[in-house]
Amino acid sequence: MLICKVIGNVVATKKEPKFKGKKILVVQPIEVDGEPYGNSFETIDIVQAGVGDIVLVTVQGSSARDALGDMKMPIDSVIVGIIDEIQMD
Repeated sequence: MLICKVIGNVVATKKEPKFKGKKILVVQPIEVDGEPYGNSFETIDIVQAGVGDIVLVTVQGSSARDALGDMKMPIDSVIVGIIDEIQMD
């Protein structure tokens, strides 16, 4: 899983039928200190996250499909949690 910041929305009037009714967001992976790294990517949101939220994203295809309850869904990642706080010693 990755810690990411939601940086945008994807609006698509035409899309794969299995994506109908699904919210797609753009996320940027971040370090625990908030510094961005790597490339941003699109993901399905199942927890009602929004732009600016820090989220937990599962990035294994089978784990993402399982989170949606559809093992035939053509996806690689899903937002599975909104992070309120990170505590480290």
